[in-house]
Amino acid sequence: MTEQERISIERACERLVVDFAYFSDRQDYEPLAALFAEEGSMIRPSGDPLVGRAAIMKSYQSRPGGRITRHVCTNIRVDVETNDRARGLTYAVVYSANANEPAETRVGEFEDEFVRTPDGWRIHTRRARFVLFPSS
Repeated sequence: MTEQERISIERACERLVVDFAYFSDRQDYEPLAALFAEEGSMIRPSGDPLVGRAAIMKSYQSRPGGRITRHVCTNIRVDVETNDRARGLTYAVVYSANANEPAETRVGEFEDEFVRTPDGWRIHTRRARFVLFPSS
């Protein structure tokens, strides 16, 4: 693999991370689910797994409509394993609130496995977890 190929893979995977935050915060869940491989999965911070695009989209669509979130993602590190597989770790600060209420802030991370599919790079597995909680 050339250096340019590695950089291209890293960038494609970084874009998936950023697009996930963008679509989640805009409550645009169909394109959010399309970021995953067809058989892709997401493991929620609670440990509950969502398997497949339909389950991921259904879970996000069940969120309250008035809920506002903003994901601030940083330190996106992608390690390319092969021409068709990569892994990533992203730190995230998540602000969330219902309209006209104070926001909650949580610090977490996304651990991702990325795969190349016929449709391009997709998230195969995403593990979301909170590592720091706000004090009450």
